Amino acid sequence: MASPPTAAGPTIRNPGNPDATPPPSILHLSFNQEGGSFAVGTTNGFMIFNTSPFVQIIRQDFSKNDQGGGVGVVQRIFSTNVFAVVGGGVGPELSRNKIMIWDDLMRKFTGELYFRSEVKSVRLRWDRIVAVTMQKVHVFDRTDLRLLHQIETAPNPKGLCEVALSGQMVLVCLGSDKGEVRVEHYGLSRSRLIKAHDSDVACVALSNDGRLLATASTKGTLVRVFDISDGRLLQELRRGSERAEIHSLSFSSDAEWLVASSNKGTVHVFSLNTGSRSTGTDGSQEAEQSSSPVSRLSSFKGILPKYFSSEWSVARFRVPDDIQHVVAFGQQQNTVLIIGTNGIFYRCKFDPIAGGEMTQMECHNFLHPELNS
Repeated sequence: MASPPTAAGPTIRNPGNPDATPPPSILHLSFNQEGGSFAVGTTNGFMIFNTSPFVQIIRQDFSKNDQGGGVGVVQRIFSTNVFAVVGGGVGPELSRNKIMIWDDLMRKFTGELYFRSEVKSVRLRWDRIVAVTMQKVHVFDRTDLRLLHQIETAPNPKGLCEVALSGQMVLVCLGSDKGEVRVEHYGLSRSRLIKAHDSDVACVALSNDGRLLATASTKGTLVRVFDISDGRLLQELRRGSERAEIHSLSFSSDAEWLVASSNKGTVHVFSLNTGSRSTGTDGSQEAEQSSSPVSRLSSFKGILPKYFSSEWSVARFRVPDDIQHVVAFGQQQNTVLIIGTNGIFYRCKFDPIAGGEMTQMECHNFLHPELNS
């Protein structure tokens, strides 16, 4: 999954009762590893929602006397009852320097990891817990919480880091220089540095099997896709021509598609050249005329600016501008899930051949459910 934003959402009051207690503000959003649920960290605890069907399944309040209890990071381990929780917000009951392991079946914390500085993000596998602080990545064994490895990085206020969800342990994080990404392949005991951008890295994503890396810089016009094995640049995907802040990147489970969100109010789906396209009934590759919208001037690559040789998105969906959105692919084929710090959840469907505007299938207000029709 893409690195989730940590930003407070708007305060929404019940229009029928302006004196009613407002819902908590959003501090964190994240999908679980398979897109089957998403977590919402708030100023008084956290909530978990299933994505299909859309329904709230867990609500945990850590506040005392309507104060504290804020959760700045919450990550679910696949579809289990176990969560990694970090404090956040104003006057949190939970520490920002600790990862607390919450077992919702037992309704209590069952473990903790302490750090000297604030935890910026957490990533989970079945066998590992990865904690990211401002200039360090810490890798722990999940069974006994034993520290296995530490990595020094450039300043990392967003906590950018991703891990492969299946197969051998692969981790990507910031390197030590501007625009640099570090790849740790633990199964091969190999480390690699990739110079992804000239400017600072703003967002990263890793395919589930750890083969592909996607990165975006603070400029936000291009997304680059690399082969982890040798560091080769495979594709340049164009989000747009104007500078933007890319909030989230995510690969589909088969690594055939990449979805991106930004502050420009458009979610983009890109086709990836993975060589695994499904074949038609006659055994030939399905038509991809619309699935690979490359500029007609791409043959002049190296002569004309990159604007003309980069690949544009296949499908798009409009969301409100200047709202942070986290994106993922749904468990149904060709669906995209979108959650925003304004408390809105969307499920959309895209046409992999025709492309164009995505079709909205669902829209729910998860922060203030009584406003849903």
